Formats: sequence, C-alpha cells, structure tokens
Amino acid sequence: MNKKWASLALIAALGFAAGCGKTDTSTNSTDNTQTGTDQSTTGEKHGSGATHRAEPKPVTVPEGTEIPVILTSSISSKTARPGDEFEASVAQDVAVGNEVAIPKGARVTGTVVDAKKQGTFKGEANLAIKLTRLEVRGKGYAIDTSSFAGTQKGKGKRTAAVTGGGAAIGALIGGLAGGGKGAAIGAGVGAGGGLAASGATGGKNVEFPSESNITFTLKNPVTIER
Repeated sequence: MNKKWASLALIAALGFAAGCGKTDTSTNSTDNTQTGTDQSTTGEKHGSGATHRAEPKPVTVPEGTEIPVILTSSISSKTARPGDEFEASVAQDVAVGNEVAIPKGARVTGTVVDAKKQGTFKGEANLAIKLTRLEVRGKGYAIDTSSFAGTQKGKGKRTAAVTGGGAAIGALIGGLAGGGKGAAIGAGVGAGGGLAASGATGGKNVEFPSESNITFTLKNPVTIER
C-alpha cells in the first residue's frame, strides 16, 4: 500500500514539474516576440529618418544687385529730416541664378540720408534716401544700398540721380520749353530695372511721391535664409 502511494506522489511531482517547464517556455517565447517587435519598430524609426529632405541652403545676394521698390508714402525735403525712416515694398522678384532670393512684395525699410528744404542751402532743396533693412518670410536683414537723391535749384530746375555707387536714374526737368511758369515733370528710368522713378515734384522742394518706383543697388552682399 505504501508503495502505491509513493508511486502516485512521484507521478504528481513529475506532472507539476512538466507544467512549470511549459509555462516558462511560453513566457520566454512571448518575451522574444516582444523584443523582436521593439527592434522592428526601432528600425522603422531609424529608417524613416533617412528619408527626411535636407534643409534648403541659404542664398547670398551679391553686391551690385539692384532692388526695385515702391514707396509706401511720400517723402518731401520740406518736412523730412536726416534719420527719418520710410517704408517700401519690393516691386519685383530679385533672383540669384534660377532662385528667387527676395520675393516681390517683401517689406523694406529705409532712412533719409539728407534733407534740406528750399532756401536753407544756396537756394537749393535736397533730398536723399537709401534702404537699410529687408524682411523676407518674417526674418529681418540689415542691408546697405546706394542712395537715391533729388535736388531742386532755386528757379525750378529739378534733377534726380542715384548716388553712392549706383547708376544714374535720369534727369527730371521743370519748366516748359520756351518760358512760362508751368512745370513739366519727367521720369527717369532705372538702369536694368526698367522702372520709372518719380522725383522732385511740387513747389520749390524735392518730393518722392507715394507709389514711386525707385531702384537701389546693394553695396554689400546679404545672405537670405531659405
């Protein structure tokens, strides 16, 4: 009888040990499956990173590039003072190679370089402006350009020119041929840009009216982020 119970106890012990072994194997199998899944997921993450596009490189607008702009408001030698700021917008795309570096409509800021109303300097009225800042896609850039200047003599003769290294815009003549008190205002054409530049209008002072098209020239390169 004792042998029978001993045999039953041995069989029960072997069965319990076998069951534990199966559980451990199942657990190990599950762990291995999870590890494989994690590795696969990690590989997918690394693989997707390789497909990202490279960031666009900055483009440098070289010295001597022309920037045509449209004035936002009028500037007059009668009221302007050196250091006063004005605003304008780029009149057309400025490209470097096949890329548009400065898009049409980009905001620009400028400053009055010289302003003398009629009678303060040998009867002449003078006005000169230049660009100082450019904004492209929300980012600002300091720039240095040639000046656009206008002069009116004491008896109505008007001239306008780009100074500081830029090309001449042209002459604006006041006074009708053959005499008379009327004024015929001409328009110069900016070299390369083909844009009319208004200047020296009204009374005895120099005025660059609102919406005048004026072309400035970069004196130093500027690098634009893409």
